[in-house]
Amino acid sequence: MPASFVEEIRSAALARYESEPIPNWRRSGFWTTSLRGLDLDALEPRRYEPIAGREDLPEVARDAIGEQERAGLIVQRGASTIASVLDPALAEQGVIVCSLEQAVEEHPELVEPYFMKRLSYEEGKFSAATAAFWTGGAFVYVPDGVVVADPIQVLYLIDEPGTVQYAHTLVVIGENAEAYVREACVATDFEGQALHAGAFEMYCAAGSNARLSHYQDWGSGEVHDISVKRVEIGRDALCKWVPIHLGGHLTKQQLDIITAEQGSDMRHSGLYFTQGTEHLDLFTTDRKEQANTTGDTVWKGALTGASRASYEGLIEIIPGATNSHTYLQTHSMLLSPKAKADAIPSLIVEVDNVSASHGGTVGEIDEELVFYMMTRGVARQEAVRILVEGYFEEVVQRLGDPQLEELCRRRISEKILAAKDTVAEFIAQR
Repeated sequence: MPASFVEEIRSAALARYESEPIPNWRRSGFWTTSLRGLDLDALEPRRYEPIAGREDLPEVARDAIGEQERAGLIVQRGASTIASVLDPALAEQGVIVCSLEQAVEEHPELVEPYFMKRLSYEEGKFSAATAAFWTGGAFVYVPDGVVVADPIQVLYLIDEPGTVQYAHTLVVIGENAEAYVREACVATDFEGQALHAGAFEMYCAAGSNARLSHYQDWGSGEVHDISVKRVEIGRDALCKWVPIHLGGHLTKQQLDIITAEQGSDMRHSGLYFTQGTEHLDLFTTDRKEQANTTGDTVWKGALTGASRASYEGLIEIIPGATNSHTYLQTHSMLLSPKAKADAIPSLIVEVDNVSASHGGTVGEIDEELVFYMMTRGVARQEAVRILVEGYFEEVVQRLGDPQLEELCRRRISEKILAAKDTVAEFIAQR
């Protein structure tokens, strides 16, 4: 039987879900994210059988997983866990990589102290929906002092229209442990609607060293992504988190980092590239809860077509978090006359003796740089590609993951190529 603590949360979340209307999100009085085009009643949680191996997955999923050695792998297709693999040597050291459903059944004593510790079903209709309806999910546990050298991969896949996927990932990195977790959310190209409502929570205990990447590429279908991702960093621990957003019809995500104890440190770097009529709404927070914490946040984005992207980053330093040091910068590059972007950095500082700064820009490719490269024999299209890829390279290199870095570079190059005519015309007009 499912653990009672999960069932209690499901019951309360269901009541909250049924009482909440479908929301519209408005930011700063002028930016709105609306789900009026989503037919939620037409979507259903589709079930699938386990797969025999990586070759049974579609290409977009194989690309996200890669061919390198992995410490563990969890794959959820629709509502079902279809693959679960863990290196036997790591299992002997107490590492756990399995579906969250399995973890609740077999390891409730490890799940209960952390499950929904930093998440709440009271944050809105879709947070309540995920808490009430999640299936499958992923649980990663690295015991104290254990070092996991190879990546632990979590993959969420949607490959049919009409699918709703409620997903919950819980990661626990023990004291003085080290691990790299990669979560990917991908879909095949299809016609029709789908929904991914996700919850992600990661807890980095004292002295741990964690790396985390999120890779999103929802393809050309009408995939809506409404997710909350949260990372808590303990005393003298470090977490490096790199989210990558490379496709999605409508994405509304909140990504929060909490440096929760003294000496905790974070490095948060992200990128996005929107095209067509895609709509991206990102809100990140850097919350300092104790003294002597550090961190930095760097986000870069590019927009083509008639896409819209809004990035808002908040630094929040609460009373007691003295001697904290952090900064935030966000940059957006317009590559089309119809694209629209917002870069909104902000600060809430409630204590003295801290250093916190922020900055944001929205700009375009400098035609003089393009012209300069053309005078050196570089074709215009190639010059644009080089400049855009170079603009993103600071974030891509922070992945520290050659396979994922190469995938990001390839997808960025493909997006530039797909919009080459519009981009060239726009730059020439500046």
